[in-house]
Amino acid sequence: MIIHSLADVAAGFLGLWILLYLLDANQVNVFVGFVHGVADWLAGWSQDIFVMETEGLRVFFNYALPALMYLAVGHGAAAWLRRL
Repeated sequence: MIIHSLADVAAGFLGLWILLYLLDANQVNVFVGFVHGVADWLAGWSQDIFVMETEGLRVFFNYALPALMYLAVGHGAAAWLRRL
């Protein structure tokens, strides 16, 4: 259950950053900065995989990919451990 929850939290931060960015949230706000920092750390391994001219699409794909990977790997690992 812990692995499942950690994957959900990681994907949640990444999804929240995508939402805040696309809604043009105030980058100076402490909460927005915190979410951006956590999302950057979680998605550090996948930064700039997708290079697009539209900044919104670039942010979406570069943060959505790790969110999906965390969900797939985390939920898969949790399901595998439950079977043991």
